[in-house]
Amino acid sequence: MTFYIGCDLGGTNIKAGLVDIKEGKVLQSDSIPTKAHKGPDQVLRRMGAFIQQVIESNDVSREEIKGVGISAPGMLDLENGISLFMTNLPGHWIDVPIQDTLQQSLKMPVEILNDVRAITLGEFTFGAGRGAINMACFAIGTGIGGGIVVNGQLVLGINGQAGELGHITIDINGPRCNCGNNGCVEAFASAPAIANMGAKAVQQGRATKIGELSDYDLNKITPALIAKAANMGDEVAIQIWEDAGHYIGTGIAAAIVTFNPTRIVISGGVAAAGELLLQPIRRTIKDRVHLVPLDDIEVVLGELGNEAGILGMAQWAALHTQE
Repeated sequence: MTFYIGCDLGGTNIKAGLVDIKEGKVLQSDSIPTKAHKGPDQVLRRMGAFIQQVIESNDVSREEIKGVGISAPGMLDLENGISLFMTNLPGHWIDVPIQDTLQQSLKMPVEILNDVRAITLGEFTFGAGRGAINMACFAIGTGIGGGIVVNGQLVLGINGQAGELGHITIDINGPRCNCGNNGCVEAFASAPAIANMGAKAVQQGRATKIGELSDYDLNKITPALIAKAANMGDEVAIQIWEDAGHYIGTGIAAAIVTFNPTRIVISGGVAAAGELLLQPIRRTIKDRVHLVPLDDIEVVLGELGNEAGILGMAQWAALHTQE
C-alpha cells in the first residue's frame, strides 16, 4: 500500500491527514492550533511532531508513507522549498526553509505549495473538477484565492503564484484591496466584504432581518447570517448576494475569456450560500461573455470541503515523489 500525508499550515490551525491516493480518500485527519505568535522555528517543530503523531496513530508503517505535502498561504519559492512572504502569520515568514526543516525532522520527502493551489488540485483530481481539462477554482473566505488548471496541468507560473484569481481588477477606481491594488474581486466579495454589506444596511436603518438575526450587533453579521436572512425572503439580503455574485461573476468572465475553463469551482466558506451565490454568478457570466461559447462551461460548488487542501497536497507530494 502507498500513502501520503497532506498538511495545511494556516494562521489559526495546522491540519493534517493520512491519504490513500489510489482511493482519493482521507483516512484520518486532525488539527492543532498553529500558535503562530511563537515564530517559524517553533511552529515547524510542532508541525513535524504533529505529522509524526498522525503517522503513528494509524495502522501503517513509515515505509508505506512515501511523502508529505505542505500547503501554506502566501508567496512560496517552490524550487527551494522556502516561504517568501505570508501575510497572515506574524513576522511574515520571510525566507523560512519549510521544506528542508521538515525533511530533516520527518526523514521523508516534503513538497510545498500555496494553499489555494492545493485546493484547486484536490478538487480537480478528486472532487468537483474531475473530468475537466481546463478548470478555474475560486476559494472565497477571508480573502479570495484561486487556482488554474490548463490541459490537465496545474498552472504555477513564477514560484507558484499563477492563479490569483481573486486579484483580478474589476473596478479600477474600486476600494483598496489587502494586496495593495484597487478594485480586486476580493475587495468586493470576500467574506468580510459581504459581511460589511450587511452591516452597512443595518447601520443605514434599512428594513432587513439582518439586524434582528444579529441582535443588532454588527460583529455578529456574517455571510452565513446574511444567507439565512436571504433564505427567509429578506430583499436586502438577497440583493447583497446578487451584488456579491455579480462581482465574482465579473472576475470569472475575465478568466473565461483568458483561458476558457470548462469548469469553474466555487469553494471556501462563502460557497455555503449555494444557489444564492451561484445564480447571479451564472447570470453575470451570460451577460458579459460573448466571445466564448458558454454551453460547455459549468459553475459548480466544490465537493471536498475542508479535505480539499489535504487531498491536494497529498496528490502534489505523490506527483513529485513517484519513482
